[in-house]
Amino acid sequence: MTLIRWNPWQDLNTLQRQLNHLFEEDMLPSTVLERTLTRVPAAELHETAEAIHLKLELPGIDPKDVDLQVTDKAVYISGERKSETKTEDKGVIKSEFQYGKFQRVIPLPARIQNTNVTAEYKDGILNLTLPKAEAEKNKVVKINIESAAG
Repeated sequence: MTLIRWNPWQDLNTLQRQLNHLFEEDMLPSTVLERTLTRVPAAELHETAEAIHLKLELPGIDPKDVDLQVTDKAVYISGERKSETKTEDKGVIKSEFQYGKFQRVIPLPARIQNTNVTAEYKDGILNLTLPKAEAEKNKVVKINIESAAG
């Protein structure tokens, strides 16, 4: 019989990897998403000195079915992709489209002026321009450098 040494650090490393994986998926395990058959819209965030640009994929969703709320620290989006009911006399319909309600909260890397947000919806992509708050634009941090006496 082979003797295998138990390493308690390996269990901690496994737990750390599992926690990291959980947080990479926006705090929602994929099993929960698959059970409820809802998908959150994919997002792309780009930060410049003046603003944060956020793109959200919302194909096949009517803008009137989207609820968009913006605070100075986060964007909340919810909505519903409604199914189109078609009746056909012959044939089988197979669909991999996801229908139903969705919601997502996207934390922002900097404070914004939520009263000046602009939104544009084109070709299934929602583009948000979130101008940064003045305090965030002009933020300068003084760094003290300590000399190592030798």
